[in-house]
Amino acid sequence: MTTTEPTGTADTADAGPGAERPREIVVRALRASGAALGQLVGGLGTAVTALGVLVPAAVAAVTAPAGVGLLLAPVVVRALHALAERERKRLARWGPEIVAPDPPPPTLRAALADPTTRRELRWALRHGTLGLLLGLLGVYLPLAAFRDTLFPLVWPFAPADTSSTSFGFGVAHTWPEALSVSLVGVGWIAVILGLTPGMARLQARAGRTLLAAGPDTDLSLRVAELTATRAAALDAHATELRRIERSLHDGTQNRMVTVTVLLGAARRMAARDPERADELLERAQSAAEQALAELRAVSRSILPPVLSDRGLAGALSGLAAECAVPCRTDVEAPERCAASVEATAYFVVAEALTNIAKHSGASGAAVTVRARGGRLHLRIEDDGRGGADEAGGSGLSGIRRRVAAHDGTLRVTSPAGGPTVLDVDLPCGT
Repeated sequence: MTTTEPTGTADTADAGPGAERPREIVVRALRASGAALGQLVGGLGTAVTALGVLVPAAVAAVTAPAGVGLLLAPVVVRALHALAERERKRLARWGPEIVAPDPPPPTLRAALADPTTRRELRWALRHGTLGLLLGLLGVYLPLAAFRDTLFPLVWPFAPADTSSTSFGFGVAHTWPEALSVSLVGVGWIAVILGLTPGMARLQARAGRTLLAAGPDTDLSLRVAELTATRAAALDAHATELRRIERSLHDGTQNRMVTVTVLLGAARRMAARDPERADELLERAQSAAEQALAELRAVSRSILPPVLSDRGLAGALSGLAAECAVPCRTDVEAPERCAASVEATAYFVVAEALTNIAKHSGASGAAVTVRARGGRLHLRIEDDGRGGADEAGGSGLSGIRRRVAAHDGTLRVTSPAGGPTVLDVDLPCGT
């Protein structure tokens, strides 16, 4: 749950709006280095796979004159294209989306001559070497910092000839020597805070440069996709307006008409039958309270005020607490997203939990939210009977329209017998 910082003292006010407190600087540096380490470790996986693709590619090139390489080449090309697509999706989770080039030609000769294949080979070579090294550093640096910083705690129990530093040399024989090793750990922490964001950008540079569509690529498919997204946004907006109009017309307006009629009748009856007039006034008050409750429900559905008051984490915790099925939430969103994106995330979770309570027969549900690299990831899962059908009026089509309006993606996994999992990916917006 997010917390609200105090407004500050006169000293911070005198520092000006552009001044930052040391705590804020440290927190931002920790978040940036933590995200960078996550990117480096994630890039290590694709770098190892890239190296695994390069080895059979080299074998295919060497053995091509003997004919063996011609049998291996199609497998290598398919693996290369699949790995490049995986890397585009990984980089999109940590930054701007990478527009993919046109699909490769189906025939082997054309695929080998295709510029996209050559660019992907160059990426695999760079990522499988430099990217692999940077990924290994992303794993080694935090381990070295942890080991050296805490070395004085384990030094009394270590064997006599154990190396005292993560470098592999130096043996501590006294307490001052053991304590000096922790200074090396502090140095590793400084390296992590200062260099890992740049290392992550360097590791991603090859993918963002070589895997993106070139200037000569036909972007008509992307234009068509964005056109469809805009149409979905307009359709979702029109559907929401119709829902609001229907709620106001069929509910609140009828309640207010009832209040008007009852008040008029009570005014005419006040002189000749006060008891009857009091009864009518009581009914009018009840109708006015119902109209007020319906107005509040409509206003909350437009943009829930709890989002601005408590943030996304607090709003989703409230939804989970009101759900008929026991639900736990795990939200890590250190930075606020655009208001429309948070409202969409709130709607998605609210609709999903309603579906779980009505249709799934589940005994438990979980909502997981992560905001990283300019993307907001939601995962809603339950242990119910599964078999969710988007065409069956379960509300999934409305969720998909809302998500598509933000150029996001929705993936539904619901085999018969369960579990049902909804994965939603949204851009955080600005």
